[in-house]
Amino acid sequence: MSALELTVRESGPGAVRELTGDQVAALLSMPGLVRLAPMTGGRWRLSGNQKVGLVRLHGPSGGTVRLHLRPKLAVRDLLFLLSYSPTDPWLPEPVTAAEADDLLPAVADLLARTARRTLEAGVLHGYRTVEEDLPLIRGRVRTADQLRRVGLPLPVAVRYDDHTPDITENRILLAALLLAAGLPGVPAPTRRTLRHLADRLTGVRPLRPGEPAPRWTPTRLNARYGPALRLAELVLSGRSVQPTGRTPAGTDGFLLDMPDVFERFVELALGAALSRHRVRCAAQEAHHRLDEAGQVGFRPDLVLYRAGRPVSVVDAKYTRLRAAAPPVDHLYQLLGYCTALNLPRGHLVYAAATADGPTDHVIRHAGITVTAHALDLGLPPPALLSAVAALADRIADANPP
Repeated sequence: MSALELTVRESGPGAVRELTGDQVAALLSMPGLVRLAPMTGGRWRLSGNQKVGLVRLHGPSGGTVRLHLRPKLAVRDLLFLLSYSPTDPWLPEPVTAAEADDLLPAVADLLARTARRTLEAGVLHGYRTVEEDLPLIRGRVRTADQLRRVGLPLPVAVRYDDHTPDITENRILLAALLLAAGLPGVPAPTRRTLRHLADRLTGVRPLRPGEPAPRWTPTRLNARYGPALRLAELVLSGRSVQPTGRTPAGTDGFLLDMPDVFERFVELALGAALSRHRVRCAAQEAHHRLDEAGQVGFRPDLVLYRAGRPVSVVDAKYTRLRAAAPPVDHLYQLLGYCTALNLPRGHLVYAAATADGPTDHVIRHAGITVTAHALDLGLPPPALLSAVAALADRIADANPP
């Protein structure tokens, strides 16, 4: 049975297609992937749900659907949002080097290019503590384990530091290379490059299926691995679709939730810009409570602190602000945040807006001001970062020391 190829844009009115019951079941096997609305004559309207990427789905009768979810942003602009880091920002060159129009080939190509540049300087080695039983003494004897033994004193329980390539950084990189090489939609030349680079990591243990990627800490020694590791973590995160108990066997691909991408970029870029105003941004704090009894928790996107005291709150909205005022539920949300945190002002940051400039909305009888801002994600990277810096200036000015 041949695979059905479907292309759906991330947002917009969608497209009308004639689908079989098996194909509909395949699309519904991952809830929230797309929006499906039945029409007459076996036709369905498919529209995006703020997700982008490529996913291969299998229906209960064996039919396959290859679903392309295209972003409304240019792929190069989206790659910049994904790759941005204030501590080690990537230059536009490696982002614009990806010539593919589809997201997954572009991400795989960027991973291959970045990993190749990283490994050209050699595979990073480090010291790893090893505990094992040997016929000779190496390092230190594990005295407690050795004394519990009876009979011959061999083998000896020892602990030693081994200088090896089998370290966290290489395990993350190897896992991402192997996963990207097996994803659908990756061009054959890129797939061969990814596998060749994986072969360079001889002596590195691959992650077991389902094992979460280990955590790594940026240091002076692994600085040159930084760009490759950030991209590897993107590929290895939950955004890479692999068979689980909740998805049918054979389901795989690469998927991004665009609100998460936008929130992360605002967190990193705005946080870096506000740090120049001596303001610290704390993201997704879970300890805040809305009620006096502490039963109702809430998790703001960003709480801004100055000298350890909260001064404002920011919520990122991956949507276009289409009117002079934000939607009522957005204002309610910020009003609740500001009230619970005892703050006079909060900020909404939208991904785009039809009106120019920020707008203030003073809540009656509350004395709380909610300001709506917008960032144009289609701007070139330097212009977008300048817009973020201007946003930080406005927020800092509205919340003086």
